[in-house]
Amino acid sequence: MQDVSPNSLSHVARGREIGGFVIIGCGRPWCGDGQATPTRGRPVRRKIIRSASRPPGRLALRVAGAFAILAIVTPVAGVAALRLQYAGTPPSDAVTRGRDALWLGHSWVDGRKTPADAARLAATLRDTGVHDLYVHVGPLEEDGRLDPTVRPRSAPLVRALHRALPSARVLAWVGGVVGRQGLDLDRPETRDRIWAAAEGVLADGFDGVHYDLEPVASGDDSLLALLQATRTAMARHGAVLSVAAPKLEPLPGMAEAATIGGGRGTQWTPRFLGEVAHDVDQVVLMAYDTGLPLESLYGGYVARLTHLALGAVPASTDLLIGVPAFHDENTGHHASAETVRAALRGVRLGLSDDLARKRFGVALYVDFAATDADWQAYRDAWGIRASAARHRPAPG
Repeated sequence: MQDVSPNSLSHVARGREIGGFVIIGCGRPWCGDGQATPTRGRPVRRKIIRSASRPPGRLALRVAGAFAILAIVTPVAGVAALRLQYAGTPPSDAVTRGRDALWLGHSWVDGRKTPADAARLAATLRDTGVHDLYVHVGPLEEDGRLDPTVRPRSAPLVRALHRALPSARVLAWVGGVVGRQGLDLDRPETRDRIWAAAEGVLADGFDGVHYDLEPVASGDDSLLALLQATRTAMARHGAVLSVAAPKLEPLPGMAEAATIGGGRGTQWTPRFLGEVAHDVDQVVLMAYDTGLPLESLYGGYVARLTHLALGAVPASTDLLIGVPAFHDENTGHHASAETVRAALRGVRLGLSDDLARKRFGVALYVDFAATDADWQAYRDAWGIRASAARHRPAPG
């Protein structure tokens, strides 16, 4: 989903520092091609925060998140448990249901992409189960507003995507940093501006909204209030509400441990995931940036998270598992371990206990970093057309 730090905020802090600033939203790799979004030839000051003013709990948050994962990996028993989760043969019917998704960077709405790019994307996706596209439309302001000037080509590109992929849903990916130097979801007026911005972006032709607000602690009632208000707004337009969720705690108590040092938390409990899922049409679990060093450990972790999520999310809500189609190398993400191949094997193993689940899929992060090998791994393990035909979703 690359918005935040490798060990904590999966889509909010994989940004670049430019001239003493960290650009939030535009200018991050996940905005498209890792380039700053051109706005009258220079960065927009109100879109940035000074590096020195980052929330003081951010480092502690990253460290706590890393230790929460390593707590079950370091002991021999923990390693054995993850390897056991990754063992066995995935069921042959654990394949795409035709409800998969792909995150698209900001270059799709700022003028860098053209209808010809939409046609090329359609060719890439033609034999896959990808049904939803999350198009990044810009970062939320600290007060909850969404600046329309950062997406000058949004409407025509949405039309082009609909023409090229008539059966796909195109959702506006609305991201934002939550915390002391970002969005304060506890303030009703901030929540009101966010859902109003989400409703407003539908005018560009989007089929719904995909929220990616990080970090939000497990049990945060303010997020639930925002989702409930947004879903009411989406219902007025027959639009879809989707939300990205952080990793789940693999064992009870880890979500609380991840808040050590004053952070807002990087893991949710399955119970809170279930509460969120009741207030949305679709939830996407970002199952990457674990810091695990081996494919077998990472794949076992994904299998465990998939199993937990299936038990928490009602069958009436779409559940997608985020798959890392990017290749960063840092302490929170080892590209040799967190592969599309390992993630999909883990997903298929985790799905083995609930093969009847229809509203299920995977979401690939992200279009501009995915390689031909990533797409081939997806097709080989999960997303070929023959499989998609067996589980094709109903319209909408």
